Parts: sequence; structure tokens; C-alpha cells
Amino acid sequence: MKLFKEFRKQEVLVLLYRIFLAYFFYQIARFLFWYFNKDLIKIDSVSDYFSLSFHGIAFDTTAILYVNALFILLSIIPVIINTKKSYQKFLFWLYFITNGIAYAMNFGDMVYFRFSQMRLTSAALQVAQHESNIFKVFTTSVAQNPFVLIGFIALMILWIFLYKKVIIQEDKPERLVPYFIWSVITLCITAVLAVGGIRGDFKHSTRPINLVDANRFVKIPAQGNVVLNSTFSFFRTLNTNNFKEVYFVDEKFIEQNIHPYKVYNREVAEKPNIVIFIVESFGREYSGAFNKDKNIKDYVSYTPFIDSLAGQSLIFPNTFANGRQSIHGMSSVLAGIPSLTDAFTSSPYSNQKIQSIVSVCNEMGYDTSFYHGAPNGSMGFLGFGNILGFKHYFGKTEYNNDNDFDGIWAIWDEPFLQYFAKNVGKKLPFMATVFTASSHHPFKIPEKYNGKFKKGKIEMHEPIQYTDYAIRKYFETAKKQPWFNNTIFVFTGDHTNEIYYPEYDKTMNRFAVPLIFYSPNPAYNLKGVNPELAQQIDIYPTLADLIGYHKKIRSWGRSLVSERQYSPIIANSDGTVEQFIIGKYIYRFDGKEIVGIFDQSDLGLEKNLMDQLRSDPEAQKGKQIAKAWYQDYMDRVINRKMN
Repeated sequence: MKLFKEFRKQEVLVLLYRIFLAYFFYQIARFLFWYFNKDLIKIDSVSDYFSLSFHGIAFDTTAILYVNALFILLSIIPVIINTKKSYQKFLFWLYFITNGIAYAMNFGDMVYFRFSQMRLTSAALQVAQHESNIFKVFTTSVAQNPFVLIGFIALMILWIFLYKKVIIQEDKPERLVPYFIWSVITLCITAVLAVGGIRGDFKHSTRPINLVDANRFVKIPAQGNVVLNSTFSFFRTLNTNNFKEVYFVDEKFIEQNIHPYKVYNREVAEKPNIVIFIVESFGREYSGAFNKDKNIKDYVSYTPFIDSLAGQSLIFPNTFANGRQSIHGMSSVLAGIPSLTDAFTSSPYSNQKIQSIVSVCNEMGYDTSFYHGAPNGSMGFLGFGNILGFKHYFGKTEYNNDNDFDGIWAIWDEPFLQYFAKNVGKKLPFMATVFTASSHHPFKIPEKYNGKFKKGKIEMHEPIQYTDYAIRKYFETAKKQPWFNNTIFVFTGDHTNEIYYPEYDKTMNRFAVPLIFYSPNPAYNLKGVNPELAQQIDIYPTLADLIGYHKKIRSWGRSLVSERQYSPIIANSDGTVEQFIIGKYIYRFDGKEIVGIFDQSDLGLEKNLMDQLRSDPEAQKGKQIAKAWYQDYMDRVINRKMN
């Protein structure tokens, strides 16, 4: 009994209480995260919510142990002075500094999720490193969502209050040998439990839990974000590299079904100029031309000029983005490289020779340029533009008039697009890409236009009207330029943004962007509405076809205007698993196995047909094609075969 007397019962129980507090407050953050985003994450019942939050405990455990590893160690390491007030005060500050920072991630994600529609990951660091305005973006977000900051502060005050309710009484050990024996035993047991907690279980045969594991417990994929917490998703993706070679099929199957190389033989009398508009946050939801057959009740369009232009163009009302961030849009549109769970542009493999519409145009004697009104280098565009081979880059520096700066992101769209219209075409033929900026959080428009545009139902509706107006003014100027009549214009969005209509709340429609090909030159025959599936990575091969490039094109996309048709394979990722639309079905793939098959019309991914389709030949072939596509993607990226 004397031996047991030196067991540090008080310290162990208080440590358990303090760790329990972290679990308690993580569950509060989980509820607030869901409540703030409940229009994006549908949960049918209270029991469903409790089921999701219960399964979230495993992910909370990993996050809490990551954050509190040092605190736990210092709480039980036998240094004799553990119970002294000064030592406990040190532990107090360690506990709340580390937990406060980690807990804040979950509150920031309440706002960030509405734009990214995925939990915070370390990819945010790649975005942040290219921006000089992060503090201003943060303060603006706080001003627009003060209740998030207030809620965080209130909960931290409550957490501190509860922490201090249970204190450790100073107690000096009488017998050091038993004290150290019990301490070592406690440390060993804690270490074993911590390893199991961080991994997610104690089985040697299973990998540590990852983001994809959250989807094991959900009815629809979006609910996986409730199971997760932002601390877990951030730390679990630090220094990760999901680029790994895999082998599912032989090369012949890839050649016959994926067609990684394509050849087009169009004869072109005069090379057309190319202008590519990548419009910031331009979701298909905002434009009436792309919603005529969607049967959306009380639908309102917020892009009157784009709608009128679409009536004179070739449009694809079933187009999907291949990523969720602006830099993903750039790689998808210009180089035909989609973003999967790990983005190519932030991978160790991005700095390689890449065939793209830029390299193709350079090869054919075009003058190539990229325009973006933000500080040069913002979003990583300058670096990736150099990899692609743009001959010229025009940013805020070249624009050289800060009077037109919006104060946070970039030069306002209207003046920058006027600059764009007048600055291109000095050498023909040319290929120019412009990335707009104003239709972006914090959803501002120039003060002189206050009251000009209708506010709409969500914050995004006003600035997208301003960008539409800026494009209208651009065309008024461009029509006066000598190069205009022999130019092909392309319009798409980099990714989607705020959602109002339930149709676009569906999982796959969160990638729904518009796609327009327009030319005043009737020789290119860019007219009509094509209901086929399309995606951003189709833009590059389509343009290569239209300008008469006859060599092999390395692309997982396809020309949308060629007589030679390839079956579409739509590819993107929700941040945890890859998603493919192939034939009649939508497939979800975790890098090893197909984990879901849904009917192509089930854009909300509500009814998994895996069991029902086990003997369906088309579904089984689709599974093989999805795996083959992924295999080819990994092979080309890792082994630097993107040229």
C-alpha cells in the first residue's frame, strides 16, 4: 500500500479532466461549424447528427493528442515539482496557447468552408505564401462575421473558467523510488494510448486515420466535413504527399480507354488570336444562359451581358471545374491538369516541362501573355505562368496605378480589363489569358457603383454583376481593335463560390462552372448549345484543335469541337477522395478502391449503388477506367511525362 501511495492519482485525474475539456469544446465547435454551414451540409435528423459527432471523436482524439502531446508529457514526467504553483502556471499557458491556436482553426473554417467547401488543409499555406494581404483579408472577414470571433472568445473564456475550477494541490513525494516507478508506468501507458489515439486504432494492419476515413460514417459525402475537425485536417495534411505510383491496368488498356495523347488535323487558313477569360468564382449558378433547362424555381440571372454573349456563342451548360482554388483553375484551363486530393501546383512535381496551350501557342509563333491585376506573384500565378512559358506577365506592377486598387486583392475589374483590351495585340497572332479578381470575398464593388446593381440573395450576387458589367465594357473597347474579328474568346470560372439555389448545393454541382466559346468570325462555327459533359481540362485541347495544331496533345481532356469524339472522363476531388463521371455513373475513388458509384443524375451523391451494380458490366468497366485514369495521372506527374 505504501508503494501505491506514491501513485500520482491527483495529477492523472486532473490531466484527464483537462483533456476531457478539449473534447467537450471540440464538440461545441463541431456543432457551430455545422450550424453555420447547414445549408451546405444536409443532416436529416438529430440522431444522424449525433452519429456523425460520435464518429468525430476519433478525429478529435488525433487532433487533441497532436496539440497536447507536450502538455501531456510535461504533466506526468517525474520532475517532482509538477504540483508547484509556478509549474502549474507554466502548464496553464502552454495548454491555452497551443489549444487556443488549434481551436481557432475550427472557427476560421466556419467562414472559409463556405468558399472552399472542404475542411482546412495545409494547402492553405501554399495559398497564403503568395499573398501580402493576409492580415487585411483576416480583419475584413472578422468585420463581416463578428459573431465567429465573439463566439470563439466567449468559449475560450468558458474553457479557462472550467480549467481553473479543478486545481492541483501541491504535494511533494515522500519516497522517490516508488514515485519514479509509478511515473514510468504512467508514461508508458500514456504513450501506448497516445499512439493508438493518433493512429485511430491499435491495429498494425491499418493505416493511421486520414481525411478519407471520415466518409465511412456518412450518408452523403458532404457530411464527412462534420465528422472531421479543422485541426485534424490541417495537421494530417502537413508534409503529406499523396502522389504515389499505382498499378491497376496495363498500358494497352490506358491507350484504348484513357487516350492520354490525342491528335487533331483541322486545317486553318489564318491562325486566330486567343483570349481566355478565367473569371474569379464564376459559378454556373449565376448565369441565366446556363440554367434555361434546370427548372429552378424563381431563378434570377446576375450576368446579363454574359447571357447575351452566350446567345451568339457555343456554350456547354454541363461543365465542371477540375479544382477548388484559383491556381487549380489555372492549371486545369491552360495545361489540362486537374487538381486531385493533393494539388499538382503545390506538389514537388509542378516544376517540370509541361505541354499546355501556352507551349503549343509558343511553338506556333504566338505572342503569349498572362494578365492578373493583383500584386505580381499573387495566387502563385507568376511562378506557374513561368513554368508554362508565358512570354509576358502583366500584373498590378505593370498596370502602375494604385488609384484603381480595390484595397485588398487587385485592380478593379473594369479598369484592368480596359488595360487588357488596349495592351494586347501589338504582335499577331497572340494568345492572352486574363484572370479577373473583383468577384471575390469580401464581395465589394467600387463606391461609384453603389446602388447600380441589385443586391441579390447572397453577397456574391452584387460583385458578379459588376464583373459582368466590366466584361461588357471590355467588349465595347475590344470591338474597336484591329485584332477583334479574328479572335476566339473563351470564358469559364476558376471555381464556384457562394450557393443560393438548392440545385447547386448538390455535391457535384459545387464544381459547376460555365463554358463559352465565342468568335465574331463565322468561319470557326462557334454557335449553339451543347449538352454534353465538359470540363476545364477540355479547353486546352479544344483551342489546340481550333488553331490547327497537328502534333500530339498530351491531355486528359478532349476537343469539344472535333469530329473525332472521345468519351468524356470528368475528374475532380472533394479534398478527400477523387471523383469521376464516366458514362452513366459517378465514381468516388480513395486512391486504392472505388468507394461509391452513383447514377449520373444523382449529383447530390445521395444513393450509393455499389452493391446493386456488382454485376453490371458498364459499372465494372467504369471502375477500371477510373483507376486507369488515376494510374496514368500519377505516372505522368511523378515520372515527369507532362510534355
